[in-house]
Amino acid sequence: MELMVSVKGGEVWADDSGGDGPPLVLLHPGIGDSALWDPVVPRFAHRHRVIRYDTRGYGRSPAPTAAYSLVEDLIAVLDRFEVDRAVLVGSSMGGVTAVSLALGHPERVAALVLLCPGVTGYPGLASAALTTEIERLAEAGDVDGLVALAMRTWAAAGTGDDTVAAAQVRAAVPAWFSNYPHQVPDPPSFDRLGELATPCVLALGELDQPEVVRCNEEMAARIPGCRLVRLPGCDHLPMLRAPETVAGLVLEVCDKVR
Repeated sequence: MELMVSVKGGEVWADDSGGDGPPLVLLHPGIGDSALWDPVVPRFAHRHRVIRYDTRGYGRSPAPTAAYSLVEDLIAVLDRFEVDRAVLVGSSMGGVTAVSLALGHPERVAALVLLCPGVTGYPGLASAALTTEIERLAEAGDVDGLVALAMRTWAAAGTGDDTVAAAQVRAAVPAWFSNYPHQVPDPPSFDRLGELATPCVLALGELDQPEVVRCNEEMAARIPGCRLVRLPGCDHLPMLRAPETVAGLVLEVCDKVR
């Protein structure tokens, strides 16, 4: 079932597979929308109720026009579908949201699967050189340059034209501009990771940015009982590069929860 979900000051597009299986919520990264989950969704549908949505400004969701919080939007989606508790699978930006919800509302999170996640309150997640280059390209309105930079930085494992990843990045770039003035950062989470009490698996891509790899290693070390999985030959898009492995990790966690 596809529908628009009302959130504070706006709406987001969401899809609910329905069914009686345990709820599984997929949260996409900032370099693509919920279509990035296409390679793995069929592996879950026969066992789980799968919910995914496009963050404001991404995919089929309108750009924001008012201040908003990623975690508040997630809560609104869960409430709309009457999901009290779910396994959250968060990639990059989606991992930030998943961790924030698990800390703020632990009763709503059955388990966490974090794929190359970010986290609020962690210093130096992007190098100064990368930040400067993004700002320069953004100020120049150079979309092609931003896409090329993103492909070199976060999609380094791609081969050939890598059309799927490139199309996702290009479609995501407008959200970088539209969302920045309106997104309200959720509270810092990095120093609170030791409070997490849910089962957790964290997978990092060995070809990801060194800063992200270091952050992921430190996150896994701080989260009690977290299993750290290293994905060789994988960049910041594990659902595209290693869908079978990602699906296996998610189902393994779900089985333990059940």
